[in-house]
Amino acid sequence: MRTRPEVMTDGDAHSESIVLVIDDDASMRSALKDLFESVRLQVIPFASAAEFLLYKIPDKSCCIVLDVRMPEMSGLKLQEELANAGIQVPIVFLTAHEDTEVAVAAMKAGAVDFLIKPFRTYALLDAVFAALGRDRVRRNQQEALLTLRERFSALTPREKEVLLLVAVGRLNKQIALDLAISETMVKVHRANGLRKMHANSVAELVRMTDQLDASPQNN
Repeated sequence: MRTRPEVMTDGDAHSESIVLVIDDDASMRSALKDLFESVRLQVIPFASAAEFLLYKIPDKSCCIVLDVRMPEMSGLKLQEELANAGIQVPIVFLTAHEDTEVAVAAMKAGAVDFLIKPFRTYALLDAVFAALGRDRVRRNQQEALLTLRERFSALTPREKEVLLLVAVGRLNKQIALDLAISETMVKVHRANGLRKMHANSVAELVRMTDQLDASPQNN
């Protein structure tokens, strides 16, 4: 690994992050572990894809540093297995063989980077920090969506009906006719629903229902 004098990190932002290193070369695993720990990243090494698949990925920001060519299961095959299982942990590939076709396949399948050994230390760290950043964004989005779903589930059936009709552009009078209730009750359900959803405007409500993929027809 080629180095440069200094590598900038985000300090505490990365100290809780985990790098999952998968490489059948013990010396490479050891070198990568030392490198990542030197910038305050937690490291969990694996000697094979099969060993990794027995491991439960922790509920923290993670990324995978993955060797392309390994016995029994290649890095590309593991990437495919993870995708099929719905596991979206970002991957940085490493390889000792320059193979454009493999690199293109890995990147098309969502890899963050594809580095040829021997690689520069800062290039690997940059790729790993980018992968961890991507994973934090993904986790934050998932948490926000979960919160949104919980708020929507807490609405009464009538509040859901009213808000979904508001989100598709129906006016209070039209909603009253659609649901055979008074316009006053529409206003009450609308106000209560917006408050429970923490929506400050109809535009914000529309964005929320888009995220929930909710509509009057499928709810």
